[in-house]
Amino acid sequence: MAYTAKIGPSILSSDLSQLGRECERMMECGADYLHLDVMDGHFVPNLTFGHPMVECLRRCIGPDPFFDMHMMVSRPEQWVKPMAAAGANQYTFHLEATANPGNLIKEIRESGMKVGLAIKPGTTVEELAPWARQIDMALVMTVEPGFGGQKFMEDMMPKVSWLRSQFPSLDIEVDGGVGPDSIHRCAEAGANMIVSGSAVVSSDDPRSVIALLKNVVIEAIQKRSLDR
Repeated sequence: MAYTAKIGPSILSSDLSQLGRECERMMECGADYLHLDVMDGHFVPNLTFGHPMVECLRRCIGPDPFFDMHMMVSRPEQWVKPMAAAGANQYTFHLEATANPGNLIKEIRESGMKVGLAIKPGTTVEELAPWARQIDMALVMTVEPGFGGQKFMEDMMPKVSWLRSQFPSLDIEVDGGVGPDSIHRCAEAGANMIVSGSAVVSSDDPRSVIALLKNVVIEAIQKRSLDR
């Protein structure tokens, strides 16, 4: 069982005028990685930032924080090299956005980044399955991508459970409406990488929230290990 518990605050929920400082604050509070949401106004209706912002952040906060790029874009192939050059560590693209996932996975690897593959709530987990052994992480969206502050979709948990049963060592990430109220369901289903936006970033005590989320996931991993 190679996977570990990791908590990645979604920096889109932070004060965007102080983004570098906010990233540093999250890492100081115990974050394992940073989740950066890239939206192009096409694949999803919202618009955020691109590789120039990532390059600035990398320069500002140094080489250590792991940048997980959630690419909610209609042409993910277009941004692989620019994101790699900007300092991204993992390139998570949407299965729904490409006709040739295999080529894109290869291109991301050749650019020196880890590979994440995301699915929207309406996409079945069986559609992701053929690529699961070629990727580093599967992302199961627990809201419709594009906007923060949505309600957690508990009916996505069977996807996580199925992935964990079929691919026991795969990193499985959940993103959308995840916080102290929903973390137990995510952890029990088998998610080990937890994206949390406002529940962490807007908290009066982010350190405590990150620790709580992580401890729940660690306990679930330990229990699964004992049950095997």
